[in-house]
Amino acid sequence: MASAVSLLLLSSPRPLHRTGLLRVPRRGGLLPLPGPAQAPRRLLAAAPPPRASNNNDNSGAVGAPDRLVAAVAYLYPFLDGAHHGRFLLAQFPFFSALLRPLAPAARLFHSSPLTPFLLFLTLYFAVVRNQQAFSRFVRFNAMQAVALDVLLIFPDLLAQSFAPSGGVGFEIFQSMESTVFLFLLVCFVYGGGACLLGKTPRLPIVADAAERQCFRLQLVKSDQVMEKVKQATYLPSFVACLLPFGRKSRLY
Repeated sequence: MASAVSLLLLSSPRPLHRTGLLRVPRRGGLLPLPGPAQAPRRLLAAAPPPRASNNNDNSGAVGAPDRLVAAVAYLYPFLDGAHHGRFLLAQFPFFSALLRPLAPAARLFHSSPLTPFLLFLTLYFAVVRNQQAFSRFVRFNAMQAVALDVLLIFPDLLAQSFAPSGGVGFEIFQSMESTVFLFLLVCFVYGGGACLLGKTPRLPIVADAAERQCFRLQLVKSDQVMEKVKQATYLPSFVACLLPFGRKSRLY
């Protein structure tokens, strides 16, 4: 009996994992613990500038003062380029009678050589860049009027450098001048009429440039506001960081 007990004590116990009672998982085969599902990350694309649409009727949102200011802005490029219609007005007196109510404004506009330049500065710096005093509706239309007036540089330079006195060249020159005047007249009537109705007009050639310019100015304004907020919160955050050190120094 004693020999049997001694044999049991001296014999080494078998490992449990060999018998299959307990299996130790390998390091590479460990399963991840269940956790909350992670939502896939999505890349946020840059938001495009807000596009002013012709079909949107903003008559209920735009006030009467904004409509009037936006409509008057289109008078500036028309008066600045009215001299391109001298041939058309001479051939068709009907246009002269139609534009006769604008004669006082034209005389005031051409009363001084500095008047067009001063109006250009006023429209751009006092209206387009003034986001606090004017709505986006007014600033967009004023920017379209400014861009349209800038385009008049090219026909003015062409008229000064190429002015034939007769022949086929003179007829081409007359047609070009009349085309520029009709384009300005259509932009003035369409832009001013749409603004008075509370709608946002989009003129050809200049609408996209005016939209990008207004959006860029809006981004610059938001960056300036964020910079002011950072400057205003820097000092309190700096003082808050020093408070724990001050309390520790008092303890010692």
